[in-house]
Order: sequence, then C-alpha cells, then structure tokens
Amino acid sequence: MKKVNIALIGAGGMANGVHYPSLRDCEDVNLVGLCDLVPAKLQATAERFEIDQTFSDYREMLEKTSPDAVYVLMPPQHLYPLVIHCLSQGFHVFIEKPPGVTLHQTKEMALAAEKNGCKTMVGFNRRFIPLLQKVKAIVEERGPIIQCMSTFHKNTPNALYYDGVIDVLTCDAIHAVDALRWLGGGEVKAVASDINSFYSERENSFNALVKFTSGASGYLCTNWAVGGRIHIFEMHARAISAYINPDAGGHAVLHTPEGITEITTEVAAGSNETYKTYGFYGESRHFVDCIQQDQQPLTCFEDAVKTMELVTAIYQNRIDSSTTQA
Repeated sequence: MKKVNIALIGAGGMANGVHYPSLRDCEDVNLVGLCDLVPAKLQATAERFEIDQTFSDYREMLEKTSPDAVYVLMPPQHLYPLVIHCLSQGFHVFIEKPPGVTLHQTKEMALAAEKNGCKTMVGFNRRFIPLLQKVKAIVEERGPIIQCMSTFHKNTPNALYYDGVIDVLTCDAIHAVDALRWLGGGEVKAVASDINSFYSERENSFNALVKFTSGASGYLCTNWAVGGRIHIFEMHARAISAYINPDAGGHAVLHTPEGITEITTEVAAGSNETYKTYGFYGESRHFVDCIQQDQQPLTCFEDAVKTMELVTAIYQNRIDSSTTQA
C-alpha cells in the first residue's frame, strides 16, 4: 500500500481532538512533520502522535519533509497565505472551515489549486457523518430529496469569532449552510432570507428558504440566542421522512408507510469515538482516498466557493432590509 506523507500545521484543540486521531487511524498515512509556534503544544502533540520532526517555521518543514499533502489547521485570518504557499509548491491541502475570511479568498485558493494541480478539501464534516450518510442513502432509494432542513442553534447571542475578524454565519453556521447544499442535491436557484440580531448588537440569527435546481426546497434555520446547541436535520422524499440528530447519543427516526425505523449515531458509525461518529475520520479518509485515486475531494475548494456564494446570497436576499433588535 502506497503511503501518503502528510505534514501538519497547527497543534490546537481541533487538531488534537479530532483531525490527528483520524489520520493516525489511516494505515496508509505517514505523519512526517508538525509545525506550531507554541513550544509546549508542539512537543505535547508530537509526542502524542509520534511525530519525529517538529518545526516553528512551516516553510522549513515543507522543504525538509517534502510531503504529499498538508493539513493547515489555523484560524481563518491566518489561513490564506499559508494555503497559497502550500498550493504554489504543489502540495495537496486540507483545511478546516471556514475556507477563508471572504468569498474572494476562497475563489483565489480554488484558482491556485487548479493552476497547480492540487487536491484540496475543506472540513465540512457534516457530509461525512456516518448517520447522515446512511440515512441520506436510505431516503434517496425512494427518490430524490424534495424537501430538506438544516438546523443549528446555540446560546451565545453575542458570539465574537476571532475578535470580530469573521461573522457568525461565515465562521460557524456555515456548517449548516454547506449541509443544506449537500442535501438539496443541486445548484442554488433562488434564496429568500430573514436575518436578525437577538439580544446582541451583532447579527446572530439566519433563516433562509433555498430553491435548488434539483427541485428541492431547502430550509436553513439558525439562531445563536436560544436554548443551547441543537443541530438537527430533515430529509423528505417520496413516501419517506427522516429526522436526524447526529450528536453523541442521538439518533435518526425514519417514517414510511411501512412503519417507523430508528438508527443511532453510534450504530451507524460502528464506534463511540466522537471523531468517528461526527464525520472527522470519514472526511480524512476521503481526502487520503482521493489522493490515492487521483480524484478531487467532494468538498474541494471549488465546491467550497459555492457554499460561500450561498452565504453571500443569504446576506443579499433579505425579505426585510432592517435588522431586528431584541
């Protein structure tokens, strides 16, 4: 089996919690180098994942390790120049969401990837959650999805991401936006949105009706000023409806004329580990497989441009131009 050599930039919480455990479980991956500016984090992460070569300069790491691919796990305001450099050197690149601070940055990264023949991937992990994948396949056996809903709520009404560098929708609720695109199964045809600021001076509630070229109607429902973290999905096709909570301990309920079926998150994943139940292992496995098979990943930078364009369309197509303050 050909080994894929991967260099890592970043030793933060997401790196240690889900991404590097996922890569460690891929038998055809070598972790050839790790870079971080904080010595304690660098040493602890390198020891945990048995990475021999450590660096404080990512350019030096790339030069000395000559990887096939690079995981760039950085805050969005620091992401762009590192990604562009990696792509300019011909390295395949995996990044977390959001894919840049702006649509412009995402487009530029996509162009650089195309120019240099690189495989790229954005960590939109909801598409790789085993429960969601399994239920979507069952639903689509009956026919195409005709209605879908992506719901994401939190109780952080005055959330300020990276000291205000990026907004709620682009930084975090974008997970729900990308999942809705995946469920809708087509290009975006039309958007109507309602955006509000509840108990905050910042916009923190984003709701939208999206019409897809597939014929499906999609509903985005997000609000950062409600009871707590709620992340659920709906999929509807001919004679079937599915309601899914993919969080730990969650389950899917499928309604058909034949009766009701339930599938748990852990059963669908065959694991109790969060990095497997919540799609992080699946996305890394997909990225490595695409490198092995010379294919572009499903959530490549080119596709991420479409998700960022939908974010832009939600902002631009408000049914009420005023912002509600509560």
